[in-house]
Amino acid sequence: MSTKPVILKLGGSVITRKEKPSTANLKAIKRLADEISSAKVAPLVVVHGGGSFAHPLAKRYAIKEGYKNKASQAFGFALTHQGMVALNKLVVDALIKHKLPAVAVSPSSCIVTKSGRIHTIMEEPLKKLLQMRFVPVLYGDAVLDSDLGFTILSGDQLIAYLAMRLNAERIIVGIDVDGLYTADPKTNSSAKLVSHITIEELKGMQQQIEEAKVPDVTGGMLGKIAELIPSIEKGITALIVNATKPKNVYKALKGEKVTGTLIEKG
Repeated sequence: MSTKPVILKLGGSVITRKEKPSTANLKAIKRLADEISSAKVAPLVVVHGGGSFAHPLAKRYAIKEGYKNKASQAFGFALTHQGMVALNKLVVDALIKHKLPAVAVSPSSCIVTKSGRIHTIMEEPLKKLLQMRFVPVLYGDAVLDSDLGFTILSGDQLIAYLAMRLNAERIIVGIDVDGLYTADPKTNSSAKLVSHITIEELKGMQQQIEEAKVPDVTGGMLGKIAELIPSIEKGITALIVNATKPKNVYKALKGEKVTGTLIEKG
């Protein structure tokens, strides 16, 4: 059994219904908990996104931009964080029902960012949980920031940072499409799946988009994957899979062949 943890990210678009505020996709959460339990991977860290539980609130109160309006934004911070706590409880409850010793870990209580980037983290409890074979469950969260007052810490930044700090074996990211495409597969029928890409190829793809001065044509995926670059440069591979499709997360955790995008150092 490996002593290096696997970091699993469950996207907010997978575990919530984005068209309905604060609405969980309970069927998906239950299925994913079953797949994670069946894979029997340890040590394991689970991180999930916010989807409809956090994005609408964070946007309404401009939490990411920082602490500017004391009256409304402090309330908005509390609402956004509590929304994530509520979603996290559903995920943790599902994992526990599937006989996994899942433990909620709130990023806002152990992480402080600086201008939106993780600056300090109290990681000893997390390491101790992993040593004892608990399954820590973290999430994208509203966190305190030394420059901005507070901001939003994305789950994508969090998984890359944890992978490096915990010397992870690999990262698995479960989203609502099959991986990284050459264009947005939701709007462009000619988009092609990129099944394997290196850091250099990824940077080249980024540069092409920046030079064209257009929004992320991959449907925002390239920006999310860019967060993983520092961890991949340290030799930690990342696999992007479609977590809305049954058994994909199970196969990814088990190291079995699965449709997706594998990102390696090169």
